[in-house]
Amino acid sequence: MKYEPPGAPGSPVDVAPRYENFIGGKWQAPTTGQYTPDLCPATARPICEVPKSGPEDIELALDAAHSAKDTWGEATTAQRAAALNKVADAIDAHREELAVAESWENGKPVRETLAADLPLAADHFRYFAAAIRAEESEITEIDKETIAYHFHEPLGVVGQIIPFNFPLLMAAWKLAPALAAGNCTVIKPASPTPWSILKLMEVVGDLLPPGVLNVVNGPGAEIGKALATNRRIAKVAFTGETTTGRLIMQYASQNIIPVTLELGGKSPNIFFGDVAAADDDFLDKAVEGLVLYAFNKGEVCTCPSRALIQEDIYEEFMGRCLERVRAIRLGDPLDTGTMMGPQVSQRQIDKISSYVAVGAEEGAEVLVGGQRADLGGRFTDGYFYEPTVLKGHNRMRVFQEEIFGPVLAVTTFKDEAEAVALANDTLYGLGAGVWSRDGARAYRVGRAIKAGRVWTNCYHLYPAGAAFGGYKISGIGRETHKTMLDHYSQTKNLLVSYGTKPLGLF
Repeated sequence: MKYEPPGAPGSPVDVAPRYENFIGGKWQAPTTGQYTPDLCPATARPICEVPKSGPEDIELALDAAHSAKDTWGEATTAQRAAALNKVADAIDAHREELAVAESWENGKPVRETLAADLPLAADHFRYFAAAIRAEESEITEIDKETIAYHFHEPLGVVGQIIPFNFPLLMAAWKLAPALAAGNCTVIKPASPTPWSILKLMEVVGDLLPPGVLNVVNGPGAEIGKALATNRRIAKVAFTGETTTGRLIMQYASQNIIPVTLELGGKSPNIFFGDVAAADDDFLDKAVEGLVLYAFNKGEVCTCPSRALIQEDIYEEFMGRCLERVRAIRLGDPLDTGTMMGPQVSQRQIDKISSYVAVGAEEGAEVLVGGQRADLGGRFTDGYFYEPTVLKGHNRMRVFQEEIFGPVLAVTTFKDEAEAVALANDTLYGLGAGVWSRDGARAYRVGRAIKAGRVWTNCYHLYPAGAAFGGYKISGIGRETHKTMLDHYSQTKNLLVSYGTKPLGLF
């Protein structure tokens, strides 16, 4: 099936020429009076105009959030859960509309947004709606006359900065626990993908009290900093590259507020020799597991961008994998037959091209791809890049630095010890994959890899209820799990003495 582009006759998505910020339950023009075009990566042509806001707009959003925070924070968990479930229902009801909008703006194939991004976004709201109902305060008996009560209280108003690679799903990851815990929020969408979140506000904006959820668009360096440094926020959550994450952490430290950081990765995907012990469905699944480096065009922090293959199966296994890579269909992101769409921006294309050139300079062998793709017609100027595989060694920059595109770096290993050593030879620690028919080996290696999530005989599954976050420079905190409610809450201790006897200290 092929969807018509947003705004075209027959499309499930309408497009206004210009959009505003969403503040206090209303659409508000930016105080700057300035707008910027939002480009479709498939055509490099504008979709619409979005606000180019200034710091004053952040202040307006914080005014609205602070005016709502007491009422929302004092709502019962049942009331907040009901609101989150309504948001989930609305996302489900508008799944096709939101999926087409996100795919056209981000470039990811609509098959992914329909099957993964939007269903998962709805499910995360339902998960935290359930989790908040099950959360309990605690009582500790100090002695027979002294009791310590512990209550969970919302932080108040939080700032959340969303990445461009999963604009709606990452928004859900951050919004659901924050709102469930009783906080109000100001969201700053990524500069390349602001429109799809504004479409989400059209769907869910009136399901929450005015001021609970606010969206301000604008340049990351200016608006993101204005939000992260503001003394009126109690926490900042950020997903993006590690360099910016360091800045966010510095900003938060100035006000001594907590942060959640989900940053970069250079994830190893390990294939032991026994995966090729039989020509069966498991082998086919392992091949797909390697090719998943091209999922979402490689614009994934956990992208399995380093494939480590046991040397005794390298030729046979890679032969199958390269055949599968060559079969990846690039094309219109709104065609459900498309497997890979365009990169999100010209900037990403330039970055990918520069890294492929660096790999060639360092002696990496290009096994497939390595060029920008020209699809012709209306997609001639689109930001398409061929799925690429480079063979080299783990000290090359293409093995050590995050490319954030459909580029896989492949090398071999002799035994389990070398596989673990290569896997851990990186500054990052966000994700990893282990493929083996030997359950004991898979368990040992999974525990030995220094990464926050290790997929075992699978990859790129992101269910609610499974904690997600990184080791080392890949971040702080664990999203998509009920423990995130603790990150968006503070504990109040009420220590009560029921006795009448003086302490005798004075």
